[in-house]
Amino acid sequence: MVFLFNMEDNTRQYGQQDFNLPHDVLALPSNGLFYKNKRKSVKVGYLTAQDENVLASVNKDINVIHTLVKNKVYEPDFRVEDLIESDLEAILIFLRNTSFGTEYNFTLKDPKTNKSFEKSINLDRLDITEPKITPNNEGLFEIELPKSNVKVLCKILTVGEIEELNKVAEKYPQGIVAPIVTNKLEKQIVSIDGNTDREYISKFVINLPISDSKLLRNTISDCEPQLNLRHEVTAPSGEKVNVRITFGAEFFRPFF
Repeated sequence: MVFLFNMEDNTRQYGQQDFNLPHDVLALPSNGLFYKNKRKSVKVGYLTAQDENVLASVNKDINVIHTLVKNKVYEPDFRVEDLIESDLEAILIFLRNTSFGTEYNFTLKDPKTNKSFEKSINLDRLDITEPKITPNNEGLFEIELPKSNVKVLCKILTVGEIEELNKVAEKYPQGIVAPIVTNKLEKQIVSIDGNTDREYISKFVINLPISDSKLLRNTISDCEPQLNLRHEVTAPSGEKVNVRITFGAEFFRPFF
């Protein structure tokens, strides 16, 4: 699938001044299926000299990715935290491609010789794995768990919810197992046989048979659109090496 862009002019409020800012309309991989407003596309501006201040920042209190996306998506009702991951990734790829070009370089090690080598891939076209299950009008999925004999209504987590879970996990001291799996399932589950009580859902998840847990997690993964970020490249020795595009400040910072 190709991300679609349409060149337009956009007026956005910055403080007390209006600026006419060029932008493209980016089609979201989710097609808006998981959002209340069913938004299928967003207006995204181009990185400017002012954005270089953010990219070059070493301030640990600044979330570079969130700041960039918040500044460059020209939608009045837009919140970065409400996006699902594939839509955020599509926006980041657009910003990088339109500012620095579509070539993405890796420094890898040849598994046969242990020597470093350079390889590049092109980001101008990325395949999207479409959801295998279509959500309902509220963007939710119903999954039947055979072992527990219940019907569970689930949702795809947003970027904000995932970051919240990561922050909770980071607070656990070394040597203590963080409840990553159960905490995530608790957030993904909206109701169990129609029961939406959060305490009930929490107790249900803790005692969930592992076969149902695995089925639930795998099915939810199949429900979410995903960008194909993994690539197989050939090392100088002829060996195959798998690489994955990752997102963070380093996605842009090699240019600084």
